[in-house]
Amino acid sequence: MSVLSDVPTSTDDDSRTIETDILIIGAGPAGLYGAYYAGFRGLSVAVMDVLPQQGGQISAMYPEKPIFDIAGFPAVRGRDLVANLVAQAEPYDPRYLLGHRAAELSHDPDGRPVVRSDQGAVVRAGAVVITGGVGTFTPRPLPAGEDYLGRGQVYFVPDPADHTDHDVVVVGGGDSAFDWASLLAPIARSVRLVHRTDRFRAHRSTVEKVRALGIEIITDSEVSALHGAGHLEQIEIRHRTTKETRLLPARTVVAALGFIANLGPLQHWGLALEARRIAVDTRMATNLPRVFAAGDITDYPGKVRLISVGFGEVATAVNNAATVIDPEAALFPGHSTEKEN
Repeated sequence: MSVLSDVPTSTDDDSRTIETDILIIGAGPAGLYGAYYAGFRGLSVAVMDVLPQQGGQISAMYPEKPIFDIAGFPAVRGRDLVANLVAQAEPYDPRYLLGHRAAELSHDPDGRPVVRSDQGAVVRAGAVVITGGVGTFTPRPLPAGEDYLGRGQVYFVPDPADHTDHDVVVVGGGDSAFDWASLLAPIARSVRLVHRTDRFRAHRSTVEKVRALGIEIITDSEVSALHGAGHLEQIEIRHRTTKETRLLPARTVVAALGFIANLGPLQHWGLALEARRIAVDTRMATNLPRVFAAGDITDYPGKVRLISVGFGEVATAVNNAATVIDPEAALFPGHSTEKEN
């Protein structure tokens, strides 16, 4: 496995362009499984993702949360699922371009897709498979807290240990907010949850779990200010009706206010879209030559958005891409049990 943190910013020299059989855009579960499957088919593969680590939304939003609908696993932590997918692909040496947003798509004179990233990476591939989940997702900002990003305010909790013995305030009323609160409760000095109403989007059982842990839930209140010299020390909240304010100790504030999702530059590539998702056929092919898609970012009649479905879709996409790259290649690659170790 190779991770590219610095790539050429100049494209004048063709020798500096990355050549690969398949470029996968999106390093979430479907993309990582696609990297394995491309290697299984004997194809070289590069994986591009705007996030700085593999795993997509799982790594960013719920790495410690158990997932119950992955075949063969009664339950698996998000972090462990991602680690296993990375390890599964690793023997085939996928090339990762992390922290790179796929910005531009063109085709060379031979019809091969050429993708340029916002960081200057240029990838020429035999085929592209888009597995970008919901596309680019941007956290909804905490209006009073942007000045403290990186100084106590976070949107995600990829490693709970970073907040050991902290006074933590979680802001939000959805499942992610309650998940972060219950996850941090055993290791934090204190945990409080603040929400602007007394109605929660989170599942009732998740709310009751947080209540059972003794976490204080403060409702009908909003964050009005953050305070601290250098690093966050206190958070001020204001009741929406009485306007009374209260200062809470806070070394960490987790802003779990949801996300704004969009396709970003992909929406300007000429892809046929249905309800802001990429339309595909039964081969997982898009309307653009040599461009396929799989996972939550796709749409077709009867579509079900599950991780397990994405695994099957990306295998279909890679197998069909293999026949486009080499018209003499068989669509069905054989069973993995038939391969020698």
